[in-house]
Amino acid sequence: MIVNMREGASDQEIQHIIDRVQEAGFQAIVTRGAERTIVACVGSGGRRHELEALQAAPGVEAVVAIAQPFKLVSFQGRPRRTVVDVGGVRIGGGEVVVIAGPCSVESRDQMLSTARAVKRAGAVMLRGGAYKPRTSPYDFQGLGEEALQILSEVREETGLPVVTEVMGTEDVDVICEHADMLQVGARNMQNFNLLRRLSKINKPVLLKRGPSATVKEWLLAAEYLLAGGNSQVVLCERGIKTFETETRNTLDLAAIALARELSHLPVLADPSHGTGRRSLIAPLCRAAIALGADGVIIEVHPCPERALSDGPQSLDFAGFAAMMQALGDPLPEAAKSPALRHAVGQ
Repeated sequence: MIVNMREGASDQEIQHIIDRVQEAGFQAIVTRGAERTIVACVGSGGRRHELEALQAAPGVEAVVAIAQPFKLVSFQGRPRRTVVDVGGVRIGGGEVVVIAGPCSVESRDQMLSTARAVKRAGAVMLRGGAYKPRTSPYDFQGLGEEALQILSEVREETGLPVVTEVMGTEDVDVICEHADMLQVGARNMQNFNLLRRLSKINKPVLLKRGPSATVKEWLLAAEYLLAGGNSQVVLCERGIKTFETETRNTLDLAAIALARELSHLPVLADPSHGTGRRSLIAPLCRAAIALGADGVIIEVHPCPERALSDGPQSLDFAGFAAMMQALGDPLPEAAKSPALRHAVGQ
């Protein structure tokens, strides 16, 4: 349930509600806005009727039941969009954020040349995997701490904040020393021990949707992070498994719109993993942004044919620059029916 405080409610009135929520057997999560304060009541096994009675408490405007199981992630619980700051880059603040870089960190020269190229083309964050979850134990697994050091050096030289994947709880501390944002990959979306650990850090988390996860399961995974105290969470749709065989995954565009409808958290799209085909990346970026995505994350490599992982879905520097240019292009003439021409003011 959510307790909406009246505008101008005093600190004493708010503290009284927090105390009563805790006495009723629930955890009180407080969100203070410019005008109003909301107290979310989360947990199970508490005395719900005592929460309902708070309607009569001083300073309370309304007590509202949240229909969704993800209480803190729900748009009901926070009726304004969350903005996540990653090293000065604001995700969810109204501007489209482009994150780019290779699947895996392979060398300092590779990362530095990529960072310079994607920054020149308009990217504002750098991605690169230090630890790589691979289907085969014989595939390249990443350079580990050496890669983290490379990422730190490249960030210092280019100014691009860094996001990299964390695979286990034992790696959290060392990654936090080098990265500005920690990514939970699709395979780890429901690694609840990892989510609980990341809920306690003071770093933003990029949470990718699992390939077989429903939107509800995805948002409940985010709930673990918020319930533990980390509100700096960005969702990422990266494609799901379907019966389609021509693409690596199926980028679920409807899930982007639905996640933004159900949750206040920012949402990114990953068309690189979502399709596995570089030719589809540009049009799907445009589609995701048209649906309201707060940004995209793209795989870029100096020479995709030599990439140690995910070469077929990686753009080269020229391809990435062309994609960035295409993001601002108008709709093709053939797509503009008379009604659509009127709608876009042409």
